[in-house]
Amino acid sequence: MFRKHIAIPQDHGSWVFLLSPLAIGMFIGRGLSFASFVLALAALAAFLLRQPLSIAVKVWSGRRPQSDLHLALFWSAVYGGLLMILILWLGVLGHGRLIWLGLPAALVFGWYLWLVSKRSERRQIGMEIVASGVLALAAPAALWVGQDAYLPLGWLLWVLCWLQSAASIVYAYLRLEQREWTSLPPRLLDRLRPASRALLYVTFNLLLAISLGWSGTVPPLVWLAYALQWAECIYGSLKPAIGVRPTRIGIRQLMVSTLFTLLFVFFWR
Repeated sequence: MFRKHIAIPQDHGSWVFLLSPLAIGMFIGRGLSFASFVLALAALAAFLLRQPLSIAVKVWSGRRPQSDLHLALFWSAVYGGLLMILILWLGVLGHGRLIWLGLPAALVFGWYLWLVSKRSERRQIGMEIVASGVLALAAPAALWVGQDAYLPLGWLLWVLCWLQSAASIVYAYLRLEQREWTSLPPRLLDRLRPASRALLYVTFNLLLAISLGWSGTVPPLVWLAYALQWAECIYGSLKPAIGVRPTRIGIRQLMVSTLFTLLFVFFWR
């Protein structure tokens, strides 16, 4: 009954957009509990549910063979059933209000499945940025469950995590675009112009983190975590990834995002 391409998401880079906010919310909250464990499982089940449902939609739209349908529905039922049990469990533990965070997730998920049915889900940078914002809701959820209180700090963590995820996505698209170049542009301006959007994202994030630290809203050295992505973007702009395999690009960005998470938690605490 187990087929990896049906049961497990194949876009491995997307895992970090869930696990990074979840880890940040848990460790900054400093109040891990059994409910935190239930929340993590619920987030994981919701994340895994996307793959089999996408396969099912592809079968119904004629993109996959009918032989994949029964396994796709089986794993959708497994993950969906587990998700419902865990949501009810969170309600029993006193965190029923977290279900409101699932509403934007359901809307974005429906949008994604509609794109899948139209064979238009690939290279949708806008949808990916919005989806990363939904996944970043794991940060406030983990904080609120750990603290057993709905603190405004959770929304700040959500914004900070979403901004990092959005910058990471835009930078990854830049690197994928660069790999199609036939030669290295001789002029510096010709290298920086395609990177303007990525540079704008990472520079905004860095300046915002510095401002929040200076005002005392966040710990003063948190901006160093954003400086990592900023430095990586400068490097990637000056040294294009011409001919680099997409796997290498994904692994490098995964390493940067993982280091960002560690630095964020370290400098916050």
